[in-house]
Amino acid sequence: MIKMGGGGRMSEPSSPSPVRRVPHTKPPFTVGELKKAIPPHCFHRSVLHSFSYVVYDLSLVFLFYYITTYFSLLPSSLTVLAWPLYWTLQGCTLTGVWVIAHECGHHAFSDYQWLDDAVGFVLHSSLLVPYFSWKISHRRHHSNTGSLDRDEVFVPKPKSKLACFSKYLNNPLGRVLTLAVTLTLGWPMYLAFNVSGRPYDRFACHYNPYGPIYSARDRLQIYISDAGIFTAGYVLYRLVLAKGMAWVVCVYGIPLLIVNAFLVLITYLQHTHPTLPHYDSSEWDWLRGALATVDRDYGVLNKVFHNITDTHVAHHLFSTMPHYNAMEATRAIKPILGEYYQFDDTPFYKAMWREARECLYVEPDEGGSEKGVFWYNNKF
Repeated sequence: MIKMGGGGRMSEPSSPSPVRRVPHTKPPFTVGELKKAIPPHCFHRSVLHSFSYVVYDLSLVFLFYYITTYFSLLPSSLTVLAWPLYWTLQGCTLTGVWVIAHECGHHAFSDYQWLDDAVGFVLHSSLLVPYFSWKISHRRHHSNTGSLDRDEVFVPKPKSKLACFSKYLNNPLGRVLTLAVTLTLGWPMYLAFNVSGRPYDRFACHYNPYGPIYSARDRLQIYISDAGIFTAGYVLYRLVLAKGMAWVVCVYGIPLLIVNAFLVLITYLQHTHPTLPHYDSSEWDWLRGALATVDRDYGVLNKVFHNITDTHVAHHLFSTMPHYNAMEATRAIKPILGEYYQFDDTPFYKAMWREARECLYVEPDEGGSEKGVFWYNNKF
């Protein structure tokens, strides 16, 4: 079992012991007190500073592509190694581009909403993400994090609502299959069919302007998002005609699969941990929900992903803060957060397997007095 150590870090005890859960009672501090602890410049959004990351990431993207134009000169034995290296580097870099577009959706890129939306729309559309559609549902996720009734994504189910076949996947082979499907198909399935999302009373889809996710005032933005996806799809179609399907798959398709896998993995690990609570409507409030998240360590990828991985707690508290100030802000609020701050430095691939094994459903403590507080479990 795992145990929460000082400062929210995880440690492996020498002998089995219960999981040390993070606090779930009302915090002894307010959002205002946390904000006062953060240096004011951390909230400053600089157009030049933000664009420097766009330029840097896109320069790497084009550099990696340019290198592929020389792969035909390599012996076949090296080509077999060169393409996977390209896919990995390009996929990780494009994940960083995805994160910048996500920041635009939070109005954390600049002081100008139109500029944030223009940059985010172009970047996300190029990665086949419906920018405004996802921006709206993601904003609702931030407003309802940790709520079993109103959160938008990665909402854990109580044991009674699990699919009948779930217990048959609770083994190593089942976990491999589940993770493989989740990482490869999870993102497009969420966008198209609301898989792992909040249940609605009718079919929900990020591409449908008239779906239950959106209100009438959102419809124009959904149409614009769909137009962005259609345009990106048409460009890919023309590239297939000009270059061939194999070229498009190798240069763009496989790196995009890596982007989608990292997106799902990062989000999953930020909100899934054996020590994290979830709340029903009788217990949930915004601050406790925002604190029911965990910072993770992805090593060198923390920088590649613009620290969305290891500053997620601060991001949920102050989502309009630019990513390049989030580390300083995290250091400033950690002393106030105390045990309410969660950080797990388990390598992400090990954490992925552990959470897939231990976090299968949520339920209140049996015989406990707090029926509205739910904890992860895996016992069938």
